[in-house]
Amino acid sequence: MNGRRLWAIVIKELRQLRRDRITLAMVVVVPVIQLVLFGYAINLNLRGLDAGIVDQANTAGSRALVMDMLATDVISATQKADSPQQLMAMIRRGRISIGIVVPPDFERRRIDGRPVAQVLVDGSDTTVQNAAAQLAQTPLDSALPDTRAPATSTPPLGRISVVSFYNPQRVSAINIVPGLIGVILTMTMVLFTGIAIVRERERGNMELLIATPLTSTELMVGKVLPYIVIGLLQTTVILALGIWLFGVPIRGSVLDVYLAAGLLILANLSLGLLISTRAQSQFQAMQMTFFVFLPSILLSGFMFPFAGMPKPAQWIAEVLPLTHFLRLIRGVMLRGASLGEMRADVLALVAFVAVMMTAAILRFHKRLD
Repeated sequence: MNGRRLWAIVIKELRQLRRDRITLAMVVVVPVIQLVLFGYAINLNLRGLDAGIVDQANTAGSRALVMDMLATDVISATQKADSPQQLMAMIRRGRISIGIVVPPDFERRRIDGRPVAQVLVDGSDTTVQNAAAQLAQTPLDSALPDTRAPATSTPPLGRISVVSFYNPQRVSAINIVPGLIGVILTMTMVLFTGIAIVRERERGNMELLIATPLTSTELMVGKVLPYIVIGLLQTTVILALGIWLFGVPIRGSVLDVYLAAGLLILANLSLGLLISTRAQSQFQAMQMTFFVFLPSILLSGFMFPFAGMPKPAQWIAEVLPLTHFLRLIRGVMLRGASLGEMRADVLALVAFVAVMMTAAILRFHKRLD
């Protein structure tokens, strides 16, 4: 062991690291991203859940109850409805997570000690169910004292009932398995195409492609098509195992499930191609894929509740394809919604595919430099 030779190797590696900007960025940026995401963006304490309210009683007591629920900051009244059926339709389409229903005989129920309101919950997200339990503890007597009964420090049990739909047993697998389709497709599709062009260059096949009459568009689309079949095959495997092992339901159309998966596959493949045109080696392509995968899995709502994130984190999440896919796949599989009812997320994925594919085609040039 020669100290001078060893030191020479250390200096050589440090200089090479300095020239490799992507690796150098990972040394600094990855810890910063993880610190910011886990310390600032990730919040298990849900606030501001989109909610719809139907107050059929419209009395002073019912209005006070609704105001007390809003004062908890757990929900935010973003939708108006005239009936519980409209609230259910909004929950199915994913427009709201919680619906508040106050029946016409609110005052009579209040005097009799019966449940005076219902909290309708989108049970496809188990974290929303936990947040809804806080609303059931809203003290009625603090808002409007009941002169016909002695005052109590806490409201009687059962005064506000919680009704959970789509996953009332809170089975974690029912919530996780549909999301796993998106996570696995994001990880594999971006990685596969991320190294596609780089692999051709490293193996010396780029010279052969340059000599062919292929256009940049034909080459890019040709790279994508085989992986679409692979992605749909992965979707089938996950669905089959989810149904067989965990009893995950498919309440909507199977065709809508595959259409949503196809949109995510196209989005990830186009993003992978853009990465492939930027990376200089397969290792760099894998490093850049990691920069995409980490925010996707943390900010999309798969691991942590989307509603608990601050607004800047939600804005970033809206750019990620996985965020929109999770809304689509959970809406179709768990709530029985159609893609037409969630067209905003469908259009977001289509726009992402168009932008990423156009950028990849414009960046790719059939030459070696």
